Amino acid sequence: MNTTASHRTVQKGTGQVSKNRLYRLYREESLSLRYRPNRKRRAQMSHPARARATAANHAWSLDFVADLLAGGQRFRALTIVDVFTREALAIDVGQRLGASDVVRVLEELRLRRGTPRTLLCDNYGSELISQVMDLWAYHHKVEIAFSRPGKPTDNAFVESFNGTLRDECLNARWFTSLTDAKEQIEQWRVETTRVGLTVPSAKCHLPNMSVRWAYRPN
Repeated sequence: MNTTASHRTVQKGTGQVSKNRLYRLYREESLSLRYRPNRKRRAQMSHPARARATAANHAWSLDFVADLLAGGQRFRALTIVDVFTREALAIDVGQRLGASDVVRVLEELRLRRGTPRTLLCDNYGSELISQVMDLWAYHHKVEIAFSRPGKPTDNAFVESFNGTLRDECLNARWFTSLTDAKEQIEQWRVETTRVGLTVPSAKCHLPNMSVRWAYRPN
């Protein structure tokens, strides 16, 4: 029983003992005190210090965005952005995208441009917290950093890109089929990356996030 609960019990019985006096009595009699640390402060301290993306492939940021075809069928797109260069590395479109699709796209990018040091992603969705994703990261010594619950700014790089994708492509075009959507979105990605209109320029600091894998030295 902690001092607050004990104080309430004593108050109910006598109505006279103050909390300070009860605490002093606990200390004098060497009674156990249950320590409750500040949960919010502990959570904040558990996140690694903010790092800085200093080169290409230092950090890739990934997320999903959803839209509809002309016939009303829903489709999803996996977006991956290089935090330092602000390039749209990939936009993979599919009716249903699972963990195996995420790993497939990451492996294709790895073979084409090298292995990222860190992956920044949200901490929800089976696609991003799956075992196959963990195994791929473990095998290639990639650090996975998850954004904190309720903190969308932790993954602001890809969030900003997804907003541009929706405004300039998804909301501005008509997709008659899944194949048509794949072709048009890929065409937009290539054109946008070529003219440098991907993610708005910003300081390339990596946000505080919960880290899953950390096998590479600083």
